[in-house]
Amino acid sequence: MDIVTTWYGWEFLLRWFHFLAGITWIGVLYYFNFIQTPFFGTELGGSAKSAMTRGLVPSALWWFRWGAMFTFLTGWLIVIGKWHTGTGLGDPYMTRILTGGIMGSFMWFNVWFVIWPAQRDYAIKSAMQVAEGGDPVPGTPEKGALAGRASRTNTLYSIPMLFFMGSASHLQTLNTGTNDTVYWIIALALILLVELNAVIGTGARQKYLASVSGTIHAGLGLTLVLYLVGLFVNTA
Repeated sequence: MDIVTTWYGWEFLLRWFHFLAGITWIGVLYYFNFIQTPFFGTELGGSAKSAMTRGLVPSALWWFRWGAMFTFLTGWLIVIGKWHTGTGLGDPYMTRILTGGIMGSFMWFNVWFVIWPAQRDYAIKSAMQVAEGGDPVPGTPEKGALAGRASRTNTLYSIPMLFFMGSASHLQTLNTGTNDTVYWIIALALILLVELNAVIGTGARQKYLASVSGTIHAGLGLTLVLYLVGLFVNTA
């Protein structure tokens, strides 16, 4: 009965639910970015877009946003539990987990406050109105572009996020020094710049988000840069 009578048992259950919710969330995220969006860009996909936006997309977005919510909540409950059991900010494990967790939190924010409102109030609503013989909702293309950039940014973030989550227990040589302040200044600046560029950046600076391959390469690049920052700053 240790699984329900000890913190370690509850932590395991939280991790289990965290994995289940996270797989659901990221799975739908990858479906949107790797499958659905490219399909909508084809001749067949273009003809099916309205029907899919009205029928399939709302269901996919339900799993998408609630997967994000439960991943976010269980993740931070695990962090709070670690904090209360003595794993503080100076601990290398906490540094790695929080690096991934901060990117995951930006991803959660993008889902609930950028992607979902744009889809609900513009893309889906507009498709419904047009199907009923009405006019599109004004501003739908602009909001759709914003949601697309936020979704691609989440795909970008997911690559280093998963790297740092996994490294917390399986890459003990990362972030083992005492220069966490320098590390966090650099890491937070880089992570925030990626988010701001998606939301308010110009077209030229957002070019890497225009394709699946560009997004993946940018995610791998951010992973490498954050890894090197953690490696060299903490061994300096």
